[in-house]
Amino acid sequence: MISRRLTLLGALAMVGVSTLTLPALAEPVKLTIWGLDGDNGLIPALAKEFDDKNDDVVVEFRAIAFDELVNEALKAFATNQAPDIICLDNPDFALFSSRGAMLDITDRVAKSEIIKTDAYYAGPLASASWDGKLYGVPKATNTIALFYNKDLFAKAGIAEPPTTWDQLLEDARKLNDPANNVYGITWSARANEEGTFQFLPWIQMGGDSFKEVNTAGAIKALETWKTMLDEKLASQDVLSQGQWDSTGTFNAGNAAMAISGPWELGRMATDAKFDWGVALLPTETEGGARSSAMGDFNWGIFASTKHPDESFRAIEYFVSQSERLFPEFSNIPPRGDIPLPSTGDAKKDAALAVFQEQLKYAQPRGPHPEWQKISKAIYDAVQAAMTGQMSPKDALDQAQATIKGIVG
Repeated sequence: MISRRLTLLGALAMVGVSTLTLPALAEPVKLTIWGLDGDNGLIPALAKEFDDKNDDVVVEFRAIAFDELVNEALKAFATNQAPDIICLDNPDFALFSSRGAMLDITDRVAKSEIIKTDAYYAGPLASASWDGKLYGVPKATNTIALFYNKDLFAKAGIAEPPTTWDQLLEDARKLNDPANNVYGITWSARANEEGTFQFLPWIQMGGDSFKEVNTAGAIKALETWKTMLDEKLASQDVLSQGQWDSTGTFNAGNAAMAISGPWELGRMATDAKFDWGVALLPTETEGGARSSAMGDFNWGIFASTKHPDESFRAIEYFVSQSERLFPEFSNIPPRGDIPLPSTGDAKKDAALAVFQEQLKYAQPRGPHPEWQKISKAIYDAVQAAMTGQMSPKDALDQAQATIKGIVG
């Protein structure tokens, strides 16, 4: 784009006006934006567009690997070298908001003609809040649900996907077929954030929260997971596999069910050579409380920015492009007012409808400034129980003692 500055100077020169008599024009504001390296190119694309559309702003974007983003941001904040805008994984957002690192945008959002908080799913919006104030805006969202192989279900005489934990276990037993290298189910119980991402919804459906993880519902959930592993209804490598790898087992036809997210739909449509569908996560009891994991990132402005107005304008622009999130970047909008366009694939469209329904029940991880320590206590408990080092109750009791020391 040719800047308005150059256009103005050129026009005046053509009519013989000396540029020496012109008042000095303000230099463009430089905005720095940090975000995830990847994400189908969403963040750098929107950053460049905002730059191109605003001659008074120059945007500099830095892509940072997922595992390095939090540490880089903390170091930059501590040394007064923080960017203006950052896009952080939603459970990490409270770490920065609670320390005064993020700009309180509550009043700005209330006055905005573009950002309407009542349009957002409750979970994503809660993850951008701290102590009753809004410090960010959700970029996108995702969740998990139950993928199931309809062909294998029909072969086993199962008409519908399971709706309770007991039915899930029963169906996994019926579907398990070692002779044909088919497991009943697969998921990720990995000793990292992915493991917590998958197990926390079970804790929540059992009537608990990240602050209280050792009540009867949570213990039953972990006992169910351990039973599926002990009976070899799932491959032993669920303890080390990430969600991407575990879903690959499902896509290959080697697991009848998988717990995973909408990021898998493109690959599944290509790789899965069978009829498949998606169902809501089974609840503890019929008609019981629902929950699901909540993923993706939040936009935020560092409190140290010298350009809060321009930074907020940038975030407003990003939000204004929400209808493009899915068709162009395979990101699900964090709002319920944006219908997803048809993909042209009936299976994918049906699956996306289920994921959007599941998002109504998705809950944030936290928010809490010490989320990483809380998460570790949870996935350590899962590993200890499933490997037989401790009983599910003892493992969760130990996790609870750690968590109580953190949250009080």
